Amino acid sequence: MKKAVFLDRDGVINDDTGHYYIYRPSDFVLNKGIVAALQKLTKAGFLLIVISNQGGIAKGIYTRHDVEQVHEKMKKELEQAGIFLAEIYYCPHHPSVENCLCRKPGSLLLEKALARYQIDPAQSFFIGDSEHDIEAARKTGIRGILVPKNTSLEKVCDDITGNL
Repeated sequence: MKKAVFLDRDGVINDDTGHYYIYRPSDFVLNKGIVAALQKLTKAGFLLIVISNQGGIAKGIYTRHDVEQVHEKMKKELEQAGIFLAEIYYCPHHPSVENCLCRKPGSLLLEKALARYQIDPAQSFFIGDSEHDIEAARKTGIRGILVPKNTSLEKVCDDITGNL
């Protein structure tokens, strides 16, 4: 079985200071240290998978196309540094509009990734900046790591790779 690091997007991979929603590519800026951190995880053999709530779609603030454009920019910037994301899963729902099973703290997106990529939860981590991320991880047996928003993940990734 494989090992993976799951990552929330806004506030973990990219800086969301001053934005409630990041849905324009021009607003997408990688957090300091994210490239070095993800390179360490890649070198250590972890699959990298993004799990993100994108409730602005259900609220009509932006579209799936907007989200996909941001994801294309993110993938391109990471790929230029030799970092490849295995998958990006996102929930387009919002509880003020509709209920679903995929919105964190729900675990459906994590469960899909675990099954599709044959990932061992016991060897995997979820790095998130909210309790919803950690709760979703807990439901699937993945170790959750709560980090402050918009901070470098280098120390966290050193800790993960040092535990091998």
